Amino acid sequence: MIERILTDGVAAAEVLGDDPSASLLPDEEQLVAKAVEKRRREVTIARTCARRALTELGRSWTAILSGPKREPLWPEGIVGSITHCKDYCAAAVAEHDKVLTVGIDAEPAGALPTGVLDQVSSAGERDLLRELPGDETWDRLLFSAKESVYKAWFPLTGRWLGFEDAFITIDAESRSFRADLLVDPPTVSGVALNGFDGWFLFERGLVISAISVPV
Repeated sequence: MIERILTDGVAAAEVLGDDPSASLLPDEEQLVAKAVEKRRREVTIARTCARRALTELGRSWTAILSGPKREPLWPEGIVGSITHCKDYCAAAVAEHDKVLTVGIDAEPAGALPTGVLDQVSSAGERDLLRELPGDETWDRLLFSAKESVYKAWFPLTGRWLGFEDAFITIDAESRSFRADLLVDPPTVSGVALNGFDGWFLFERGLVISAISVPV
């Protein structure tokens, strides 16, 4: 599924449900040393997805550890993103000389819990959600899109980005979204990157969003 909303040059792997063949490498055991079984399984499958995606780029099977903000630490020259939720795990990776950054997120497609939308969106964003057609859970997509934005932003800046720091506009017809940054943007090759364009899917009880920025 997720490969349909990623740009050329991005390799992806995903698992729906369980994957009995998934495993952690010894160095990765520290990631789940204190985790409950559910989280341990999700991390195990997601890291396995990441390795499978890396092999599509000709990279070796390697441990993928986490940095101080729990961000994946990719091999040199690689950008990527990992996501996992109930019954779904995925990873997307690319060579840094072809893709600047990647951010992916998956969520269950149900509506957000009461009160959460107000915490993660602005009044303007909520007004736009009310104008969207159909019975899709657009509030959940908004949340997912902001998660993808953060995952694309952090490797470029090393800085936190709050829910209030990006304004999301959703295009239901093209299944795309635009994230306009409301804070000082990162500068890439001398040019300010003022926002991100992304794409999304509602499929198999999931909301999946993705951002990949070609060089």
